[in-house]
Amino acid sequence: MNYTAQKIIPYLVVVFIYLAVAIDFWRGAKSADSRQQLKLHSTMVALGLVIHGWLLYQVIFANGFNLGFFNMLSAIAWLTVLIYWVADLKHQLTSLQAFVLPPAAIFALLPASNAANHMMPSSESPLFLAHIGIALLAYSLFTFATLHALLMTIAERTLHNKATLIKLPSFPPLMVMEGLLFKIIGLGFILLTITLISGMLFSEQIFNKPLQFNHKTIFSIASWFIYGGLLYGRFKYGWRGAKAIRWTLAGFVLLLLAYVGSKFILQVLLGR
Repeated sequence: MNYTAQKIIPYLVVVFIYLAVAIDFWRGAKSADSRQQLKLHSTMVALGLVIHGWLLYQVIFANGFNLGFFNMLSAIAWLTVLIYWVADLKHQLTSLQAFVLPPAAIFALLPASNAANHMMPSSESPLFLAHIGIALLAYSLFTFATLHALLMTIAERTLHNKATLIKLPSFPPLMVMEGLLFKIIGLGFILLTITLISGMLFSEQIFNKPLQFNHKTIFSIASWFIYGGLLYGRFKYGWRGAKAIRWTLAGFVLLLLAYVGSKFILQVLLGR
């Protein structure tokens, strides 16, 4: 077995674990021993997280600080699965496996290609590492919130016997799901606020250049206003249901344009 084949095996193990849990959930969530089955799922996801996290550490920190596009997507996927796994321990969000684990399996495999490497400057600066870490956690929380909002949409349509492309075996009560959605968005909003403030105040120390009001900054601020407006609407007017879901999705689209879109164009298409 050559070195390339040996290198990709751990990534395939992670892919297998994530997909196996998701598929097994769809096949057996209604069986009599489903509680024991779901405990096994939780254990398998934890194992996948450990292997996935170890692989990320290797590719990101092996030779400096490599936050290429594929590494960033894999890191966000890992954090999103971790958030799901922790939330599932308390809220029993097993239905989210259908949304979280399949894309996480795909993103977990991307760093194995060694494509789109991007060595970051100031990797030894605690301020820089804190900024990046908080930003990635914020994006992961909003990714989780978006997937959770999609789950809420399907659950609501199922309860009202409306047509839907996806039939879920089970899902938590809508009130529980809605409460968790706003908790996640609230925490993500705090972290996004810290990310924007640190980026603006310490741009030169973090990125070795002054603050630039480019499309990335504009879309980031716009998403901050959308999430802030959603939280205000929830507090002041009791927003919920479809309106909350629409605002959640709109904010996430802007974050995608701001960060994922810019990194994809610069690092993958333009090779910078």
